[in-house]
Amino acid sequence: AAAMRVLVGVKRVIDYAVKIRVKPDKSAVETTNVKMSINPFDEIAVEEAVRLKEKKVATEIVAMTVGPTAAQEQLRTALAMGADRAIHVVTDAQTVPLHVAKIFKALVEKEEPGIVMLGKQAIDDDCNQTGQMLAALLGWPQGTFASRVDFKDDKEVHVTREIDGGLETLSMALPAVITADLRLNEPRYATLPNIMKAKKKKIDKLTPDGLGIALKEHIKTLKVEEPPKREAGIKVESVEELVDKLRYEAKVI
Repeated sequence: AAAMRVLVGVKRVIDYAVKIRVKPDKSAVETTNVKMSINPFDEIAVEEAVRLKEKKVATEIVAMTVGPTAAQEQLRTALAMGADRAIHVVTDAQTVPLHVAKIFKALVEKEEPGIVMLGKQAIDDDCNQTGQMLAALLGWPQGTFASRVDFKDDKEVHVTREIDGGLETLSMALPAVITADLRLNEPRYATLPNIMKAKKKKIDKLTPDGLGIALKEHIKTLKVEEPPKREAGIKVESVEELVDKLRYEAKVI
């Protein structure tokens, strides 16, 4: 089989188990002294890439991220899970999916992968846009919300997608962009020997400027607020009382 490189995008996000707090000035979410992790959907994408290498479909896995210096922790986690090397595009700027897609496109042009795997969305901004934008910028086919990925040969892949009405299977020519959904796999835990080995693996550091990408500000966040506290529910004695309250108090009917 021909050599096939897989590029996998990972994002540093607040750990899914952490209770999110808003800064007192309501400018953003508090991230100081907060546990950060790989975005869970990206972890699934890394796991799928590692499985492709174990099945001898992929020959090399390159993890990539865009973010502050501290984001190399998440790249080390991807390396400990089985990625071969990593690329860190270092920036402290606030990035949006279009920035990341443009940076990933530049990395794709450098690395020439057969597949780019990303999580379907990040759990911090919930955008679900980077994979689609990247595929559009590259002019590549895309298989989003993948719950199963089957390689027919080194020229074609079948992607089973989770859609509202059930499952849809698409056939696409390589190279392609695939985004991982929750049921694609169960990511492995990095073992201690692999965590130690990951410390010796290479992380290339680049900058958006070095790739010729200007991070133009598209969106300004005016204010971040916590959702309102839910009020306690009440019990009603009859259907008539329920209808009365829905009509005159909640004003929904």
